[in-house]
Amino acid sequence: MTANVIEEKSYKFALTIIKIFKELSLNNEYVLSKQLLRSGTSIGANVVEGLRAQSRKDFISKMNIALKEANETEYWIRLLIDSGYLDSQKNSGLLTDCKELCKILNSIVKTSRQNLADNINEDPENYIIEFTCES
Repeated sequence: MTANVIEEKSYKFALTIIKIFKELSLNNEYVLSKQLLRSGTSIGANVVEGLRAQSRKDFISKMNIALKEANETEYWIRLLIDSGYLDSQKNSGLLTDCKELCKILNSIVKTSRQNLADNINEDPENYIIEFTCES
């Protein structure tokens, strides 16, 4: 089975978000950290749902939801960094990873919508597998 770039990246990102949530909870920050946990782990969950979608429209919908969650997560990360709850130097990679997920998901959604509009018969799984991003 071929590895799926967005599925792997969103899963690894979710694991990092869980670790950060635990750290923030140890410092008695519960409200913002729960928002970050919810949106940051939702990205991968929606990606997986999309990859197992019942139709191309369902695939696009789930990937678009994942993109929205990634954008929300970026907001929470920036807010936590700017408010001092997260160290900016220590967590700059987290923000970079989140922006990368946003770019990948945006590309997936745009391409999938275009393919749907062009009525191209394309298996969404094949598209995702072939999509690569420089690390």
